[in-house]
Amino acid sequence: MVELEDVRAAARRLAGVAHRTPAITSRTLSARAGSAVVLKAELLQRTGSFKFRGAYNRIASISPEDRRRGVLAFSSGNHAQAVALAASLLGSAATIVMPADAPAVKLAATRAYGAEVVTYDRYSEDREAIARRIVVERSATLVAPFDDPLVIAGQGTAALELIEDAGGLDVLVVPVGGGGLIAGCATAVKALCPGARVVGVEPAAADDYRRSLTAGRRIRIDVPRTIADALQVPTPGELTFPIAQARVDAIVTVSDAELVDAMRFGFERLKLVLEPGGAAGLAALLSGRVELGGRDRAGVILSGGNLDPLRFAELLGGGPARR
Repeated sequence: MVELEDVRAAARRLAGVAHRTPAITSRTLSARAGSAVVLKAELLQRTGSFKFRGAYNRIASISPEDRRRGVLAFSSGNHAQAVALAASLLGSAATIVMPADAPAVKLAATRAYGAEVVTYDRYSEDREAIARRIVVERSATLVAPFDDPLVIAGQGTAALELIEDAGGLDVLVVPVGGGGLIAGCATAVKALCPGARVVGVEPAAADDYRRSLTAGRRIRIDVPRTIADALQVPTPGELTFPIAQARVDAIVTVSDAELVDAMRFGFERLKLVLEPGGAAGLAALLSGRVELGGRDRAGVILSGGNLDPLRFAELLGGGPARR
């Protein structure tokens, strides 16, 4: 289990490297939700998502000799960019296994940070098998997207900062893919605000965590088809799942249409550009999926904003929502 001191140690490593992203409030949002709401704007983090926190914490913790041999990651885009930048900052070469249909903006950014990109078909090939082969061939260090204690602890610094900057919370709402973000954030919140509820949000088509927590074991689903590519994970992480079992109170789901509505609200009311997965927590509040008492103080992690401008315009303009 990752504990609060692990999150605080990650915060010390990240100090002066990661952005301390702002905590944002909106009277309109709080009125809609019926409670005070504060948003942690991780779309303004380096590389455009919370993923930089965990990637940097992991790579900074390996030996200089291992860093010289290089690091490898597999990701649909946000973790890819984070590992690429963190590796470059720490003097290591990065190889990233990415789906061929990852958003073009994420592929381009990953390469721009200096990483080598190896593409695969997410519907017919096993990215983890490809990654394991390359790790052996190159003696590289794997930087897992969520199933690593150092990655989990790094992601938890988002909630740690939110509480330090905005005060105590009664509810924290977090998007869920593989579970690294919610595992780390739940660790911080449950330690600092013991009575707080932690609620995860998944796309309705990618509800592997909801099913798994209900069953009491990890459930694997078909690769989900959703506009939220950052949350397209078919099964909970081996390490993140038991943390979620212990520290997450509920998982709710939102539709792709509700994700788009949240993106529109973020753009029109908050002046923020959110990717679909990054808007999941906001979508859960706006759609009433998370029950709040009038005196509750809710925090929401806005987890990312990496989206091609044309795709953003297509989604908000009412065009077809490609999955």
